[in-house]
Amino acid sequence: MKIAVIQGPNLNMLGIREQNVYGPMKLEDIHTQMKNVAQQNGFEIEFFQSNLEGEIVDRIQECMGDADGIIINPAAYTHTSIAIRDALSAVKLPTLEVHISNIHAREEFRHKSMIAPVCAGQIVGLGAFSYHLAMMGMMQILNEIKAMREQQAAASAAQSMGQAQ
Repeated sequence: MKIAVIQGPNLNMLGIREQNVYGPMKLEDIHTQMKNVAQQNGFEIEFFQSNLEGEIVDRIQECMGDADGIIINPAAYTHTSIAIRDALSAVKLPTLEVHISNIHAREEFRHKSMIAPVCAGQIVGLGAFSYHLAMMGMMQILNEIKAMREQQAAASAAQSMGQAQ
């Protein structure tokens, strides 16, 4: 199973930008940790970062048929992007929204997420550890979906065998 991690604007500046808010870790370090967790648990993982809304929308759309779940930090687009929200809604993949800082404890304009209503969950305010929790959550969601599909397939096979006799 494959997880797509999509990072929004200015996250390429982690470790440099406002360390008092976002901490000292660089995006590459966060991705390395996520990759290690994915590999240890038998998941594929792919990373994408863009400062451009349209590129993020394109990447979300490309996930349809290519990924099983999305972890997204839309960054500043969290509060403004109906396009990203609509793309996530359209692809119908389990999605977790992640933020390093607690968006609900910051400026008023950051309190509202356009993205959260189309996500399975939102993890905020735990620094870079938010990404680790998102990985745990996404792997759990995907494993539950896989188990449910296997159960349905087994029930369908048993029903077909019963009808054949």
